[in-house]
Formats: sequence, C-alpha cells, structure tokens
Amino acid sequence: MKRINILITAAVLMTGCNGNNDKADAYGNFEAVEYIISSEGNGKLLSFSVEEGSVLDSGQTAGLVDTIPLYLKKAQLIAQKRLSASKYINIQSQIDVQNEQKKNLEREKNRLENLLKGGATPQKPLDDMNGNIDVLNSQIHSTETQRQMVADELKVYDKQIEQVNDQISKCFVINPVKGTVLEKYSEPHELVSMGKPLYKLADLRTLDLTAYISGSQLSSIRIGDTVKVFYDVDVKKMQSIPGVIYWVASKSEFTPKIIQTKDERVNLVYAIKVRTKNNGELKIGMPAEVRFK
Repeated sequence: MKRINILITAAVLMTGCNGNNDKADAYGNFEAVEYIISSEGNGKLLSFSVEEGSVLDSGQTAGLVDTIPLYLKKAQLIAQKRLSASKYINIQSQIDVQNEQKKNLEREKNRLENLLKGGATPQKPLDDMNGNIDVLNSQIHSTETQRQMVADELKVYDKQIEQVNDQISKCFVINPVKGTVLEKYSEPHELVSMGKPLYKLADLRTLDLTAYISGSQLSSIRIGDTVKVFYDVDVKKMQSIPGVIYWVASKSEFTPKIIQTKDERVNLVYAIKVRTKNNGELKIGMPAEVRFK
C-alpha cells in the first residue's frame, strides 16, 4: 500500500514538473497576411487555373480575361497611325520642295542685286523677287504647322496604343506573391469586371500570433525578443515552437471576447504580434499560448 502511494505521489510530481502545464503569459490566435486578388480587366474569364489549397508562385499566371476587343482596338489605332504617318511624309516632301524653291529664288535675288549695283536692271524685279520669297516663306511656315499637327497626332496614337497594351497586360491575372489559395470566388467563362475579387491567398510559410498582455507585462518585453509559442497537438499534449515579437501595440484596449473569462475581458490589455515559422501543423485561427523567457 505504501509503495502504491509513493508511485502516485511521484506521478503527480512528474505531472507538475511538465512544462506544458506552466501558466502562459499570453493567449491568442494564429493569423496570416491575406491578399485578395481582383480582376484588372473587363470581359469573360477565358482561363482560371486556381484551386483552393493550391500553392501559387510569385509571378505565376493564374488566369486570362478576354482580350479580343482590346486587340481589335489596337489594330484600329495602328491603322490610323499609319495613315497619319503617310500624311506626315507627304507634308515633309512638300516642305523639301518649298525649301528648294526658296534656294532658287534666293540665288535669283542675289543675281538681281548684283545687276542692280551695276545699273544693269531696275529696282522692280528685285522688289518682285523679295515679295515672292516672302510669300514662299509664309507657305513654308503654314506647311510646317501642318507637319507639327500631324506629328502631335502620331504622339497621341502612340500613347493610345500604350494604353491599350497596358489594358491587355492587365487582362492576365498575375499572382503577386507566393502563397496558398484560401478561397476561390470565380470560375472560368464567367464575366468579370475591374475590381471583382477572384481569389484569396496567404503565405502560410510563416504565421503571426496576435496575443494580449497586461500593462504590468509591457515593460518586460521588447520588439525582437524570442519567445516560446505552444499549441495543442491533442487534448493532453502541447507542442512548442520559437517565435519573435515584431510588434507591440502603442495603445491599450479591452481584452477581445474570445480570450478567457468575462472578468478578464473587461481588463485593459496590449496586443502583441509574434512571428513564427509554420512547420505544417499551424493553421489560421488556431489558438496558442505565449511564454516569455
């Protein structure tokens, strides 16, 4: 009988020495940074290779919105630009001809000036020549103005084509960060519009534990401190993983309703965030405890 009592006492002492039964310093739940990826184009979702639970790489093409209307618009703009470019070439040819005519008139003007100095010609032919040169200069200026207007048209078409190219590129649904798809909101062949959510994903390789501490604990922790995070493996066992405090709230708040008893929920606490590496067992929303060293 005495031996049985000794064994029972030893078992109780061993249980009491189990670190998993130590009182936690803070309680909270695991969270992850979630991204909602939306459509940047309008039209039919031609392809959409996204499934809940699948892992997508950063830069991976996840879907495609119909681009045919945009390609037709681009083709129209390119044709209009070619027409304006041909007009520009014709106007430039006119300017070249007019400049050549001006050179001829200036040579004739120089000849008349020499004749006038020698008294071999009257003043009127030279005055007429100066008038012809002035008229030709006005024509050249008008033609150059037309050329500039067409050049501006070409710049407008270039910008419009760039805009359409940008719209076409946005029809490709590009996954921005590596992560696991949490929810899927659309299916292939559905009509989507700009801003419509397509899927939600999060990088589950690291999770954040948002926990709450009292004001008396605030002075004992620092950003960058390493802590131990415990989570339930089963009803009797808890698993420990390291974590790092990377954020501490600057203002107090009432304890969230999910934490402990009603009496504790009316206390003012400070939120902290602990970043942990996910070993594959951690899930979003899973409760956990934090123990400071």
